[in-house]
Amino acid sequence: MVRILSVLLFITSFSAVAQDEHVKEAKEILPDTKTKKEEIKEFINHHLMDSHDFNLFGSTDEETGETHHYGFPLPVILWDEGLHTFMSSEFDHGKSVVESNGNYYKLYHSKIYRTDAEGTINYDESHHPTNVRPLDFSITKSVLMMLVVGLLLVWLFRSLAKSYAKNGSLPKGLGRFFEPVVLYIRDDIAIANIGENKYKKYMPFLLTVFFFIWFLNMFGLTPLGVNVTGNIAVTTALAVIVFLITNFTGTKDYWKHIFDPLGDGMPWIGKILIYIILVPIEILGMFIKPFALLIRLYANMTAGHVVMMSLIGLIFIFKSWIGGPLSFGLAFAIMLIELLVALLQAYIFTMLAALYFGFASESHEHHEEHEGEIQHL
Repeated sequence: MVRILSVLLFITSFSAVAQDEHVKEAKEILPDTKTKKEEIKEFINHHLMDSHDFNLFGSTDEETGETHHYGFPLPVILWDEGLHTFMSSEFDHGKSVVESNGNYYKLYHSKIYRTDAEGTINYDESHHPTNVRPLDFSITKSVLMMLVVGLLLVWLFRSLAKSYAKNGSLPKGLGRFFEPVVLYIRDDIAIANIGENKYKKYMPFLLTVFFFIWFLNMFGLTPLGVNVTGNIAVTTALAVIVFLITNFTGTKDYWKHIFDPLGDGMPWIGKILIYIILVPIEILGMFIKPFALLIRLYANMTAGHVVMMSLIGLIFIFKSWIGGPLSFGLAFAIMLIELLVALLQAYIFTMLAALYFGFASESHEHHEEHEGEIQHL
Protein backbone atom coordinates (compact mmCIF):
# COMPACT_ATOMS: atom_id res chain seq x y z
CA MET A 1 0.00 0.00 0.00
CA VAL A 2 2.84 2.38 0.85
CA ARG A 3 4.54 1.65 -2.48
CA ILE A 4 1.32 2.18 -4.42
CA LEU A 5 0.64 5.51 -2.68
CA SER A 6 4.24 6.57 -3.29
CA VAL A 7 3.95 5.80 -7.00
CA LEU A 8 0.62 7.68 -7.25
CA LEU A 9 2.11 10.69 -5.42
CA PHE A 10 5.14 10.65 -7.76
CA ILE A 11 2.93 10.54 -10.86
CA THR A 12 0.72 13.35 -9.56
CA SER A 13 3.72 15.51 -8.68
CA PHE A 14 5.37 14.79 -12.04
CA SER A 15 2.15 15.77 -13.83
CA ALA A 16 1.94 19.05 -11.90
CA VAL A 17 5.60 19.86 -12.63
CA ALA A 18 5.12 19.11 -16.33
CA GLN A 19 2.10 21.43 -16.43
CA ASP A 20 4.10 24.19 -14.73
CA GLU A 21 6.73 23.88 -17.45
CA HIS A 22 4.04 24.27 -20.13
CA VAL A 23 2.67 27.30 -18.29
CA LYS A 24 6.14 28.89 -18.15
CA GLU A 25 6.58 28.37 -21.88
CA ALA A 26 3.19 29.93 -22.54
CA LYS A 27 4.08 32.91 -20.32
CA GLU A 28 7.26 33.49 -22.32
CA ILE A 29 5.30 33.49 -25.59
CA LEU A 30 2.30 35.45 -24.25
CA PRO A 31 3.45 37.57 -21.26
CA ASP A 32 -0.07 38.89 -20.58
CA THR A 33 -1.54 35.40 -20.27
CA LYS A 34 -2.63 34.54 -16.72
CA THR A 35 -1.60 31.19 -15.32
CA LYS A 36 -4.22 28.85 -13.92
CA LYS A 37 -2.84 29.43 -10.42
CA GLU A 38 -3.24 33.20 -10.81
CA GLU A 39 -6.81 32.77 -12.05
CA ILE A 40 -7.68 30.53 -9.10
CA LYS A 41 -6.12 33.00 -6.66
CA GLU A 42 -8.13 35.85 -8.16
CA PHE A 43 -11.28 33.74 -7.99
CA ILE A 44 -10.74 32.96 -4.30
CA ASN A 45 -10.09 36.63 -3.51
CA HIS A 46 -13.22 37.60 -5.44
CA HIS A 47 -15.25 35.02 -3.51
CA LEU A 48 -14.06 36.37 -0.15
CA MET A 49 -14.92 39.97 -1.07
CA ASP A 50 -18.35 41.56 -1.05
CA SER A 51 -19.81 42.68 -4.39
CA HIS A 52 -22.47 44.99 -5.78
CA ASP A 53 -24.07 42.26 -7.89
CA PHE A 54 -25.08 38.66 -7.36
CA ASN A 55 -22.93 36.67 -9.77
CA LEU A 56 -24.06 33.02 -9.88
CA PHE A 57 -21.55 31.70 -12.41
CA GLY A 58 -19.56 32.77 -15.44
CA SER A 59 -18.15 31.40 -18.67
CA THR A 60 -15.26 32.43 -20.90
CA ASP A 61 -15.47 32.46 -24.70
CA GLU A 62 -12.45 30.47 -25.89
CA GLU A 63 -12.32 32.36 -29.21
CA THR A 64 -12.55 35.94 -27.93
CA GLY A 65 -11.44 35.39 -24.31
CA GLU A 66 -14.40 37.45 -23.11
CA THR A 67 -15.96 36.48 -19.81
CA HIS A 68 -19.75 36.34 -19.55
CA HIS A 69 -21.34 36.68 -16.11
CA TYR A 70 -24.72 35.23 -15.19
CA GLY A 71 -26.62 36.59 -12.21
CA PHE A 72 -28.65 39.66 -11.32
CA PRO A 73 -27.74 43.26 -10.39
CA LEU A 74 -28.33 44.94 -7.05
CA PRO A 75 -29.28 48.56 -6.30
CA VAL A 76 -26.45 51.05 -5.76
CA ILE A 77 -27.24 53.81 -3.25
CA LEU A 78 -24.62 56.58 -2.89
CA TRP A 79 -24.53 59.84 -0.98
CA ASP A 80 -22.17 62.30 -2.64
CA GLU A 81 -23.41 65.89 -2.39
CA GLY A 82 -26.86 64.39 -2.87
CA LEU A 83 -28.48 61.00 -3.35
CA HIS A 84 -27.45 58.85 -6.31
CA THR A 85 -29.28 55.61 -7.12
CA PHE A 86 -28.88 53.21 -10.02
CA MET A 87 -28.44 49.48 -10.68
CA SER A 88 -25.03 47.85 -10.46
CA SER A 89 -25.46 46.45 -13.99
CA GLU A 90 -24.53 49.91 -15.32
CA PHE A 91 -20.96 49.32 -14.12
CA ASP A 92 -20.71 46.27 -16.42
CA HIS A 93 -18.45 44.57 -13.84
CA GLY A 94 -16.11 47.58 -13.67
CA LYS A 95 -15.79 48.11 -17.43
CA SER A 96 -18.08 51.14 -17.69
CA VAL A 97 -18.27 54.56 -16.03
CA VAL A 98 -21.67 55.53 -14.63
CA GLU A 99 -22.95 59.12 -14.83
CA SER A 100 -25.39 60.24 -12.12
CA ASN A 101 -26.57 63.84 -11.62
CA GLY A 102 -23.42 65.23 -13.21
CA ASN A 103 -20.99 62.99 -11.27
CA TYR A 104 -19.10 60.01 -12.66
CA TYR A 105 -18.47 56.80 -10.74
CA LYS A 106 -16.37 53.72 -11.43
CA LEU A 107 -16.31 50.31 -9.77
CA TYR A 108 -12.72 49.37 -8.94
CA HIS A 109 -11.84 46.29 -6.87
CA SER A 110 -15.44 46.09 -5.51
CA LYS A 111 -15.28 49.73 -4.33
CA ILE A 112 -16.92 52.76 -5.92
CA TYR A 113 -14.86 55.89 -6.65
CA ARG A 114 -15.76 59.27 -8.09
CA THR A 115 -13.88 59.82 -11.36
CA ASP A 116 -13.97 61.92 -14.50
CA ALA A 117 -15.90 61.00 -17.65
CA GLU A 118 -13.07 58.67 -18.75
CA GLY A 119 -13.03 56.80 -15.42
CA THR A 120 -9.49 57.80 -14.43
CA ILE A 121 -8.22 56.32 -11.18
CA ASN A 122 -5.41 58.29 -9.50
CA TYR A 123 -2.86 56.60 -7.25
CA ASP A 124 -0.50 57.62 -4.48
CA GLU A 125 3.07 56.44 -4.00
CA SER A 126 1.86 53.12 -2.56
CA HIS A 127 -0.42 52.57 -5.56
CA HIS A 128 -3.56 53.17 -3.52
CA PRO A 129 -6.47 55.01 -5.20
CA THR A 130 -6.77 58.66 -4.14
CA ASN A 131 -10.16 59.31 -5.76
CA VAL A 132 -13.02 60.44 -3.55
CA ARG A 133 -15.17 57.60 -2.25
CA PRO A 134 -18.84 58.51 -1.70
CA LEU A 135 -20.81 57.16 1.23
CA ASP A 136 -21.96 53.76 0.04
CA PHE A 137 -25.35 52.52 1.33
CA SER A 138 -25.78 49.99 -1.48
CA ILE A 139 -27.58 46.69 -1.15
CA THR A 140 -24.55 44.47 -1.69
CA LYS A 141 -24.48 40.68 -1.84
CA SER A 142 -23.76 40.39 1.89
CA VAL A 143 -26.49 42.88 2.80
CA LEU A 144 -28.99 40.99 0.65
CA MET A 145 -28.17 37.68 2.35
CA MET A 146 -28.48 39.25 5.80
CA LEU A 147 -31.92 40.60 4.84
CA VAL A 148 -32.93 37.17 3.52
CA VAL A 149 -31.76 35.44 6.71
CA GLY A 150 -33.47 38.11 8.84
CA LEU A 151 -36.79 37.54 7.06
CA LEU A 152 -36.26 33.79 7.32
CA LEU A 153 -35.80 34.07 11.09
CA VAL A 154 -38.95 36.20 11.44
CA TRP A 155 -40.96 33.65 9.48
CA LEU A 156 -39.41 30.71 11.38
CA PHE A 157 -40.03 32.02 14.89
CA ARG A 158 -43.53 33.28 14.06
CA SER A 159 -44.37 29.85 12.66
CA LEU A 160 -42.97 28.15 15.77
CA ALA A 161 -44.94 30.48 18.07
CA LYS A 162 -48.19 29.83 16.17
CA SER A 163 -47.53 26.10 16.20
CA TYR A 164 -47.00 26.08 19.97
CA ALA A 165 -50.13 28.15 20.60
CA LYS A 166 -52.24 25.99 18.29
CA ASN A 167 -51.09 22.58 19.50
CA GLY A 168 -50.96 23.18 23.24
CA SER A 169 -47.19 23.84 23.53
CA LEU A 170 -46.39 20.73 21.49
CA PRO A 171 -44.02 21.14 18.55
CA LYS A 172 -45.22 20.26 15.06
CA GLY A 173 -43.38 20.14 11.75
CA LEU A 174 -40.19 22.21 11.86
CA GLY A 175 -40.73 22.76 15.57
CA ARG A 176 -39.73 19.16 16.25
CA PHE A 177 -36.28 19.91 14.82
CA PHE A 178 -35.73 23.38 16.27
CA GLU A 179 -37.24 22.85 19.74
CA PRO A 180 -34.22 20.87 21.08
CA VAL A 181 -31.91 23.61 19.78
CA VAL A 182 -33.96 26.35 21.47
CA LEU A 183 -34.13 24.39 24.73
CA TYR A 184 -30.39 23.74 24.64
CA ILE A 185 -29.66 27.46 24.20
CA ARG A 186 -32.01 28.25 27.09
CA ASP A 187 -30.94 25.55 29.55
CA ASP A 188 -27.26 24.91 28.79
CA ILE A 189 -26.16 28.33 27.56
CA ALA A 190 -28.40 31.10 28.95
CA ILE A 191 -29.38 29.69 32.35
CA ALA A 192 -26.01 28.00 32.93
CA ASN A 193 -24.01 31.20 32.33
CA ILE A 194 -26.40 34.02 33.28
CA GLY A 195 -28.55 32.51 35.98
CA GLU A 196 -32.19 31.50 36.20
CA ASN A 197 -33.31 34.88 37.52
CA LYS A 198 -31.89 37.11 34.77
CA TYR A 199 -31.51 35.00 31.64
CA LYS A 200 -34.90 35.87 30.10
CA LYS A 201 -33.99 39.41 29.04
CA TYR A 202 -30.99 38.08 27.10
CA MET A 203 -32.75 35.13 25.44
CA PRO A 204 -34.12 37.06 22.40
CA PHE A 205 -30.62 38.20 21.45
CA LEU A 206 -28.98 34.83 22.13
CA LEU A 207 -31.53 32.95 20.01
CA THR A 208 -31.32 35.51 17.22
CA VAL A 209 -27.53 35.65 17.04
CA PHE A 210 -27.21 31.85 17.14
CA PHE A 211 -29.60 31.17 14.27
CA PHE A 212 -28.42 34.27 12.38
CA ILE A 213 -24.77 33.09 12.35
CA TRP A 214 -25.72 29.46 11.76
CA PHE A 215 -27.94 30.19 8.75
CA LEU A 216 -25.41 32.61 7.23
CA ASN A 217 -22.67 30.00 7.63
CA MET A 218 -24.84 27.38 5.94
CA PHE A 219 -25.65 29.71 3.04
CA GLY A 220 -21.91 30.27 2.69
CA LEU A 221 -21.48 26.57 1.87
CA THR A 222 -23.98 26.67 -1.00
CA PRO A 223 -23.13 27.43 -4.66
CA LEU A 224 -24.56 30.93 -4.13
CA GLY A 225 -21.03 32.06 -3.29
CA VAL A 226 -21.80 34.20 -0.22
CA ASN A 227 -19.25 34.70 2.54
CA VAL A 228 -21.07 36.98 4.98
CA THR A 229 -19.50 35.76 8.23
CA GLY A 230 -16.12 35.93 6.52
CA ASN A 231 -16.62 39.69 6.22
CA ILE A 232 -14.88 41.39 9.13
CA ALA A 233 -17.36 44.29 9.05
CA VAL A 234 -20.22 41.88 9.83
CA THR A 235 -18.40 40.12 12.68
CA THR A 236 -17.32 43.51 14.05
CA ALA A 237 -20.94 44.69 14.11
CA LEU A 238 -22.02 41.55 15.99
CA ALA A 239 -19.17 41.99 18.49
CA VAL A 240 -20.04 45.66 19.02
CA ILE A 241 -23.65 44.70 19.81
CA VAL A 242 -22.41 42.19 22.40
CA PHE A 243 -20.11 44.86 23.85
CA LEU A 244 -22.95 47.39 24.15
CA ILE A 245 -25.39 44.93 25.71
CA THR A 246 -22.75 43.74 28.17
CA ASN A 247 -21.85 47.21 29.40
CA PHE A 248 -25.28 48.86 29.30
CA THR A 249 -26.83 46.03 31.31
CA GLY A 250 -23.90 45.73 33.71
CA THR A 251 -24.74 45.95 37.42
CA LYS A 252 -22.88 48.09 39.93
CA ASP A 253 -21.05 44.97 41.10
CA TYR A 254 -19.82 44.43 37.53
CA TRP A 255 -18.40 47.95 37.32
CA LYS A 256 -17.02 47.72 40.83
CA HIS A 257 -15.16 44.55 39.85
CA ILE A 258 -13.54 46.46 36.99
CA PHE A 259 -12.48 49.57 38.94
CA ASP A 260 -12.14 47.94 42.37
CA PRO A 261 -11.35 44.26 41.69
CA LEU A 262 -9.90 43.55 45.17
CA GLY A 263 -13.08 44.71 46.89
CA ASP A 264 -13.19 45.99 50.46
CA GLY A 265 -10.74 43.49 51.88
CA MET A 266 -7.81 45.91 51.69
CA PRO A 267 -7.49 49.68 52.38
CA TRP A 268 -7.08 51.98 49.36
CA ILE A 269 -3.57 52.96 50.40
CA GLY A 270 -2.46 49.38 49.97
CA LYS A 271 -4.34 48.92 46.69
CA ILE A 272 -3.12 52.00 44.80
CA LEU A 273 0.15 50.48 43.60
CA ILE A 274 -1.61 47.25 42.57
CA TYR A 275 -4.41 49.11 40.76
CA ILE A 276 -1.94 51.04 38.61
CA ILE A 277 -1.49 47.76 36.72
CA LEU A 278 -4.64 45.80 37.57
CA VAL A 279 -7.34 48.37 36.67
CA PRO A 280 -5.94 49.13 33.16
CA ILE A 281 -5.87 45.38 32.51
CA GLU A 282 -9.53 45.08 33.55
CA ILE A 283 -10.49 48.01 31.30
CA LEU A 284 -8.50 46.55 28.43
CA GLY A 285 -10.30 43.24 28.96
CA MET A 286 -13.63 44.97 28.27
CA PHE A 287 -12.47 45.54 24.67
CA ILE A 288 -10.43 42.34 24.23
CA LYS A 289 -13.47 40.12 24.84
CA PRO A 290 -15.57 41.40 21.89
CA PHE A 291 -12.41 41.63 19.76
CA ALA A 292 -11.81 37.92 20.37
CA LEU A 293 -15.39 37.24 19.29
CA LEU A 294 -15.07 39.02 15.95
CA ILE A 295 -11.62 37.63 15.11
CA ARG A 296 -12.53 34.03 15.99
CA LEU A 297 -15.65 33.99 13.79
CA TYR A 298 -14.03 35.91 10.93
CA ALA A 299 -10.79 33.91 10.87
CA ASN A 300 -12.38 30.47 11.12
CA MET A 301 -14.94 31.04 8.38
CA THR A 302 -12.46 32.76 6.06
CA ALA A 303 -9.87 30.00 6.53
CA GLY A 304 -12.48 27.35 5.80
CA HIS A 305 -13.50 29.01 2.52
CA VAL A 306 -9.89 29.51 1.43
CA VAL A 307 -8.91 25.87 2.11
CA MET A 308 -12.03 24.46 0.47
CA MET A 309 -11.74 26.57 -2.69
CA SER A 310 -8.00 25.97 -2.92
CA LEU A 311 -8.61 22.23 -2.94
CA ILE A 312 -11.25 22.66 -5.64
CA GLY A 313 -8.77 24.76 -7.62
CA LEU A 314 -6.26 21.90 -7.53
CA ILE A 315 -8.61 19.95 -9.81
CA PHE A 316 -8.01 22.50 -12.57
CA ILE A 317 -4.27 22.67 -11.88
CA PHE A 318 -3.55 18.93 -11.98
CA LYS A 319 -5.97 18.07 -14.83
CA SER A 320 -5.25 14.38 -14.38
CA TRP A 321 -7.25 11.29 -13.50
CA ILE A 322 -5.26 10.98 -10.26
CA GLY A 323 -4.98 14.56 -9.01
CA GLY A 324 -8.60 15.42 -9.84
CA PRO A 325 -10.26 12.70 -7.76
CA LEU A 326 -7.80 13.24 -4.90
CA SER A 327 -8.53 16.97 -4.84
CA PHE A 328 -12.26 16.33 -5.06
CA GLY A 329 -12.11 13.84 -2.20
CA LEU A 330 -10.21 16.27 0.03
CA ALA A 331 -12.58 19.12 -0.87
CA PHE A 332 -15.58 16.91 -0.07
CA ALA A 333 -14.07 15.98 3.31
CA ILE A 334 -13.40 19.64 4.13
CA MET A 335 -16.99 20.45 3.12
CA LEU A 336 -18.29 17.92 5.65
CA ILE A 337 -16.05 19.43 8.32
CA GLU A 338 -17.30 22.91 7.38
CA LEU A 339 -20.88 21.77 8.06
CA LEU A 340 -19.80 21.08 11.64
CA VAL A 341 -17.75 24.29 11.85
CA ALA A 342 -20.77 26.34 10.68
CA LEU A 343 -22.76 25.12 13.69
CA LEU A 344 -19.79 25.16 16.06
CA GLN A 345 -18.94 28.80 15.38
CA ALA A 346 -22.54 29.86 16.03
CA TYR A 347 -22.47 27.91 19.28
CA ILE A 348 -19.13 29.39 20.42
CA PHE A 349 -20.21 32.97 19.66
CA THR A 350 -23.50 32.47 21.56
CA MET A 351 -21.80 30.73 24.47
CA LEU A 352 -19.18 33.45 24.94
CA ALA A 353 -21.81 36.19 24.59
CA ALA A 354 -23.88 34.52 27.33
CA LEU A 355 -20.75 34.23 29.47
CA TYR A 356 -20.07 37.97 29.13
CA PHE A 357 -23.70 38.74 29.93
CA GLY A 358 -23.41 36.56 33.01
CA PHE A 359 -20.40 38.58 34.22
CA ALA A 360 -22.28 41.83 33.60
CA SER A 361 -25.50 40.78 35.38
CA GLU A 362 -23.79 39.24 38.38
CA SER A 363 -25.10 40.67 41.64
CA HIS A 364 -23.45 40.79 45.06
CA GLU A 365 -25.72 38.06 46.42
CA HIS A 366 -24.88 35.75 43.52
CA HIS A 367 -21.23 36.62 43.97
CA GLU A 368 -21.30 35.53 47.58
CA GLU A 369 -22.97 32.22 46.70
CA HIS A 370 -20.24 31.48 44.17
CA GLU A 371 -17.09 32.81 45.83
CA GLY A 372 -14.52 34.14 43.43
CA GLU A 373 -10.82 33.47 43.63
CA ILE A 374 -10.04 36.73 45.45
CA GLN A 375 -12.72 36.17 48.11
CA HIS A 376 -11.63 32.59 48.58
CA LEU A 377 -8.07 33.69 49.20
